[in-house]
Amino acid sequence: MLRTIMIALAALWCSTALAQTPGEALADSVAINAQVFSVASDPYPAHPVAFSGGVTGIPDLTYQILPGYRPNRLDLYLPPASFTGPRPLIVFIHGGGWVGGGNRYSGAFANWPDVLATMARRGYVVAAVSYRFSGEAPFPAAIQDVKAAIRWLRANAERYRIDKARVVTMGGSAGGQLSALVATSCGAAALEPPAPTVSGAATVERPRAGVADPARESACVAGAVAWYGIFDFHTLPASATSAAYLGCKDRPCTEAQQLAASAVHYLDAKTPPLLLIAGSEDHLVPPRQTSDFHAAIQAAGGRSQLRIIPGVDHSFIGATGEATRAASRAALAQTVDFIDALIGDK
Repeated sequence: MLRTIMIALAALWCSTALAQTPGEALADSVAINAQVFSVASDPYPAHPVAFSGGVTGIPDLTYQILPGYRPNRLDLYLPPASFTGPRPLIVFIHGGGWVGGGNRYSGAFANWPDVLATMARRGYVVAAVSYRFSGEAPFPAAIQDVKAAIRWLRANAERYRIDKARVVTMGGSAGGQLSALVATSCGAAALEPPAPTVSGAATVERPRAGVADPARESACVAGAVAWYGIFDFHTLPASATSAAYLGCKDRPCTEAQQLAASAVHYLDAKTPPLLLIAGSEDHLVPPRQTSDFHAAIQAAGGRSQLRIIPGVDHSFIGATGEATRAASRAALAQTVDFIDALIGDK
C-alpha cells in the first residue's frame, strides 16, 4: 500500500514539474525573428476603413523610422478590386507652413480623406504622407521624408498593386513647395533620404528595414500638382516661418540655403509636367511665386499649366463661402483632369 502511494506521489510530482506555467506557455506560442525588423514590416494588424464605392483606407502605415524621431507614417487609399493590375499612384503632401497641418486636411475641404478616397475610386492608389516639421528638423528633412515615402511605396508596390512608372505628387502651400521640389529634383543627391548606417546587430533603437528595401527604389515622379506653393525662396520676402524651415532662424539665410529648397533651382528640359494653381489675392504667398515659376519652367524647356483663380486668397478662400467653394472645386477638377491625362488609364 505504501509503495503504491509513493509511486502515485512521484508521478504527481513529475507531472507537476513538467507542466508549463502560463508564462512559459505564452512564451512558447510566440514567433521570434533572428533580427530586429522595425520598418516595412509593421506587425500590428491592419485596421482598414471602408469608404464608399469599394475604396479601402489603411491608416497610419509606418514608412520610415529615424533614430531620435517619431515614426513617419502615411495613410493609404486603395481602389476598388474591380481595377486590375498595377495602379497609378498619387502622393498627397499636406501644407501647414512646415510647422503643422496634417495629412487628413487641405484648404477649406470639409472632409479631405473622403476627397482622397474619391480619387482612389477612379482607380488610383492614393497615399497621404506625413513628414518632420521644421521644429523637429529643418530642411532638407521634410523633402527627404517625402522621398523616403515614395521609395517605400515603390518597395511595396506588389503588396499594394502600385505601378512604379506612374507616380505623381500633389500638395498645397508647404505641401505645394514639397510637391514641386520632388518633381524637379530627381537625382539631387543632397535631397535624397540618408542611407541607413547601422553597425553591428540591429536593435529597436537602431532598426533595419524588413523584406522591402526602399533604398533600392527611385524617388523620381512623372509629374506634380502644386497649389499656392513657394518655388523660389530667393525672391520670397523673409519671414520667421521660412527661416525656421530653411534652418537659419537665428541668422540670415544664405543664398545657397535658399536655392537648395527652391524648385526653380533644379529646372531643366527633363523636368516632368507640373500643374500650378494659386489665387490672385493670396496675401500669404505672393501669386507671383506661381506665375514666375511657370515662366521659368517654360524657359527651361519644360511643360506646365498655370491657373490663377481671380478674387481668392491663400487656400482658395474667397470673400464669400460660395466663392471659396467654387474656387476649391475648380482647382480640384483641373487637378483630377491633369492627373488623368498624365498617368491615368489611356
